[in-house]
Order: sequence, then C-alpha cells, then structure tokens
Amino acid sequence: MTPAPQDVGRADARRNRTKVLAAASRAFDEHGLDVSLVAIAVQAGVGVGTVYRHFPSKEILLEAVLVQQIDDRVDAAGRWAARTDPVAALFGFLLEVVDMSHGRKHACDALTTETSWPRPNLAASARRFRQALDELLRAAQQVGGVRTDVSADDVAALTVGCATIWAAHRDRNGGTRMVRLALESLRSPGPVTKERVFRDGSGTLHAAPRCEECGARLEARSTGRPARYCGATCRQRAHRRRGPATDFSGG
Repeated sequence: MTPAPQDVGRADARRNRTKVLAAASRAFDEHGLDVSLVAIAVQAGVGVGTVYRHFPSKEILLEAVLVQQIDDRVDAAGRWAARTDPVAALFGFLLEVVDMSHGRKHACDALTTETSWPRPNLAASARRFRQALDELLRAAQQVGGVRTDVSADDVAALTVGCATIWAAHRDRNGGTRMVRLALESLRSPGPVTKERVFRDGSGTLHAAPRCEECGARLEARSTGRPARYCGATCRQRAHRRRGPATDFSGG
C-alpha cells in the first residue's frame, strides 16, 4: 500500500527535524552559541528555510537541543535501573551524566547567564530528570548502599561539580580519580569488617573489587585475571571511549 502524501511529508519533516537538532547540538558544542542558523542548516544538509520552519529562532532551537539532551539522560536512567542493582545503577548513571557533559560548556553557560531561562519545555524536561534521579537515589538508599541524608538536589549539585572538576583537570586520569572520590562520598558509611573480602593465592586478604565503570562490587574469581567490569555493558562503555586520549573510565 502506497503511503499517503501527507504521511510522507510528515515523515520527511520528522527526519529533517532530527537532522537539524543533531547538527545544532554539534555546532553549539564546537563553535558556541554565536553560530548562525545558516551554518547549522549547511551542517544538517537542509535549507535554511527548513530550519526556520521547525525553529523560528536560535533560542527556540537551543531549548530543543537542551530538552533532547536532558531527555536522553532520563532514558539512560531507566536503562541503568533495569539492568543492574540499585547502587550500581545510581553510580553508573552519575558517571554517564558527567561523561556526556563533556564539551557542552556553551549550552550550560546559556542556562546560567540568560534571565529568560528556564522556558516551559526545558522546565518540564528538567522535572523529568529530577524525578528519574530521585527514583534511582531512593532505590539505592533503600538497599543501604547510599547515605540517607542526601537528596536528589544534593546529588544533582554534586554531579555538576564533578563535571566541572573533570573538565578542568589537565590530566584525564587525575580528573577521573577526583570524580570517583567525590561520588564515593555518597556511599553509606559502614564498618570495615563488613566489607566483603577474598584471598589470593598467597593468602593475603583484599577488599572486594569494584567495577571500574559504575563502581558495583565484583564477585571474586578463583582463577584467571581479576574482573575489571561488572558486565558487558560497562566494559563496552569503557572500551568505546578508549582512544589516543585517556578515557573517562580510567582504563
């Protein structure tokens, strides 16, 4: 059955909108907020009229980019909650948020310097993010892995600080270490004697290892090399970012 012309038109419009948003996100990250809509249209491979039909002003386009970025993090929170234990889900999510903030200074600056923010769509997206973070935090607190005297607002503020620390640190390994130290402050204090331990071949006791990506505790292996990640997802995330520059996962 041949699609109706209006259906084809709507599909083309959705594709063009997606292309414009992706191009705008890259342009804002790379060139700042002074980049023109004409330049964004060229990067998206569409006419400038197409950009204006979807986003009549740069401010509206910027808001749409920010909404998409925040909603992507909301989706990520759901994925983390579904695939691992509550404590690992929270820390894995926070590390991902810090990771994805890299290179987005210009958009963040707009939020703090322009008095017209937040606008309705962005405010609604921020509320969804706050709810998703609150659900991850409460789940981790309920199983005793995260201290109960912190709120989602506290965690959000800490995460913003971690992103700033990581971006400002000249040594990426050093920045990663500082971020992890800061996030460790969220864990519930507990007696050292309750920490799970295992023995190596020499009989030496060691604290239970943790996933290098999300911080989840790892099961000790009786043979072979010690595990570095809790599963394929964290391993792939760490390896995907590994390149000529030291990656955020810290190896």
